[in-house]
Amino acid sequence: MSVYAAKVDTTEYPAKEKHPVIFSTFDELKPGEVMELKNDHDPRPLYYQFMMEREGQFNWNYTEEGPTTWKVEIGKL
Repeated sequence: MSVYAAKVDTTEYPAKEKHPVIFSTFDELKPGEVMELKNDHDPRPLYYQFMMEREGQFNWNYTEEGPTTWKVEIGKL
């Protein structure tokens, strides 16, 4: 089990705040640190946004894949 530098439960935020909170949390990570993202649907669109906006800066690992909860470890390289 990983030790997370931060955890973001997107179900606690209004839709318009989710991605800004996720990216600001990621940006505050130090290299080698990992955040846990919890979501109520597959966050694949967020993965593509990370690919566009933070290319080469992160790794992405699903730790839970539905049907009601998805969890992803997002590590800062």
